[in-house]
Amino acid sequence: MIDKAGDFGGTWYWNRYPGCMCDVESYTYLPLLEETGYMPTRKYAHAPEIFAYAQLLGRTFDMYPHAMFQTEVTDMEWNEDTQRWLVTTSRDDQLSARFVVICGGVLHKAKLPGIPGIEDFKGHSFHTSRWDYAYTGGGPEKPMDNLRDKVIGIIGTGATAVQAVPKLGEAAKQLFVFQRTPSSVSPRNQRDTDPAWFAEISSKPGWHEERMENFIGMTTGGNPPVDLIQDGWTEMFAVDVKKEPADEQEAEALKLLDFQLMEKVRNRIADTVKDPATAEALKPWYGVSCKRPCYHDDYLPAFNRDNVTLVDTEGRGVDRITENGVVIGDTEYPLDCIVYATGFDSPATFYTHRLGFDPIGANGVSLSDAWSKGAWTLHGVFAHGFPNLCMNSHIQGGQHINFAYTGAKTAEHTAWVIARALAEGVVVEPELDAEEDWFQLIMGTLGVYGEYFAVCTPGYLNNELEMPGERDSRSVCYMESAVDWKNILVAWRAEGRLAGLKRTPIGH
Repeated sequence: MIDKAGDFGGTWYWNRYPGCMCDVESYTYLPLLEETGYMPTRKYAHAPEIFAYAQLLGRTFDMYPHAMFQTEVTDMEWNEDTQRWLVTTSRDDQLSARFVVICGGVLHKAKLPGIPGIEDFKGHSFHTSRWDYAYTGGGPEKPMDNLRDKVIGIIGTGATAVQAVPKLGEAAKQLFVFQRTPSSVSPRNQRDTDPAWFAEISSKPGWHEERMENFIGMTTGGNPPVDLIQDGWTEMFAVDVKKEPADEQEAEALKLLDFQLMEKVRNRIADTVKDPATAEALKPWYGVSCKRPCYHDDYLPAFNRDNVTLVDTEGRGVDRITENGVVIGDTEYPLDCIVYATGFDSPATFYTHRLGFDPIGANGVSLSDAWSKGAWTLHGVFAHGFPNLCMNSHIQGGQHINFAYTGAKTAEHTAWVIARALAEGVVVEPELDAEEDWFQLIMGTLGVYGEYFAVCTPGYLNNELEMPGERDSRSVCYMESAVDWKNILVAWRAEGRLAGLKRTPIGH
C-alpha cells in the first residue's frame, strides 16, 4: 500500500480543520464496524475519531507492515514480457506487481479559486484541508487562542465552511464570511451514542449492511418499511424529486415537494438568524438536490455573534484579492488571514490529473491517451488496454451520499476478481464491447437528472454550469440506487463466467 500521507485515513488524515466531522451518521459511514466491534462515540463522528478508527483498522487487519507512507507513485508501466506492472515511487522504489489497485479518492486534491490577485496577498493564508495550527493555535478540538487579535476571512460557504465557521467565530477578533452561494443547512441533532442502544442494534448478525442499505433506500426513493436512520438526510430525500415523473400530475407534485422542503430550510434560517438582511442572504433559492445539503446545529447561530459578518457576493464570488485583503465590488476588507474553504477538484476532473501520474498500459499507451475522448471501463473498475489494473473511483461506478458504501462494494468486487484470476493463473482485461455495454447501462440511469441540474446554481454536480465536453461526459456514475448497482455486480460474480473480461493464461 502506497500513500503520500503519513498514516491511514485518506481524507480524514488530511482534513483536520476545527469542527471537522462526517455528515453521514457514524453507525452507517464507518466501515467494518461489525468486524471490529467498535462503537462510535457520537451519531456523527468528528474527524479525530474517524482518523483514529482508520488507524484501528490498520492495526486490526495488520496493514501497517505492508504500508509505504509519505510516498507517491511517479510512474507505472505494464511489462508484457513479465505480465506485471512496474511501479516507481518518489523514493526511487521500483516495485513489481501482478495486480495494481488505484484508490485515488474523491475529496483529496485541494482546489484554490482562480481569483485575480490571489498570489498578491501579504497576510497569512491556507486551505482548510491543510489547516495551519501553527498560525491559529489550538488543535482540532482545542481553542485557537492565537486568533484573539486577528481579522479572518473565509472564502466559501459549502460543507467545510459550515463546520469551520462556528469555531472561527468563537476564536477570531473578527470573522468575515465571503459567500457566493448559500448552503442549505438543516438541524443535525448531534448526540452521544447510548451504549445500551448500540449493543441492541449491533447484536444481530448483518446489522451494519442492513443499516447501510436502509440508508440508501431511504435517500433514493426506495421506501423501506422502517427508517433506521431517522435524520435530516432520510427526511429530505425520502422521495427522489429528480426522478422521471410518470405524468404531468406527478411532475407538478415533485416540484411542489421540492419547494416545500427548501421552504422549510429557509424558514429555519429566518427563525434562527436575528438580522433580517443576513438571514435573507443565507437562504438557498435552488432545488433540494442541486447541492449536497448540510446539517449543522451551530452554523446559523454563529451569524448572531457581533464579530461574525456575512459578506454576500450575490452569486458573483470574490472580485479580487489585494496585498491587504479581499475586494467585493468597491469595498476592500482588510484581513490578517484568508482561509480557503473552496473544496476539492470535482470528481469529473480528468482522472490522471487527480492521480498525479499517468499509467502506461499495453503497447505503451498511456491512460490519458486511451481516455482522451472519455473513460472506458467495465464496472468502473477495469479498463481495456490496462491488464490487471483495477480502479476504485466514482467514474462509471456507483454513487451515494455515503461514499464509504460504494468504495467498500467496489473493493469487494475487485478482490473477488483478483482472487479468481490468481486462482486460474490468468491476466484479465475487459473487452471493448463489454465496456460500451456497461456505459450504455450507466447512461440508462441518468433519466432527467441532467435537466434538473442544468437549472441549479454552479457547483460540482453540474460542472460549475459548464457543458461537459465529450471526454468529461463519460465520467458519469450509476445514478439509480447504489444497492441496485451493487446487486448488478453481485449477480455478475454469481454467474461465474467473468463476462466481458478477457482471460489470458500467464506466460502467453
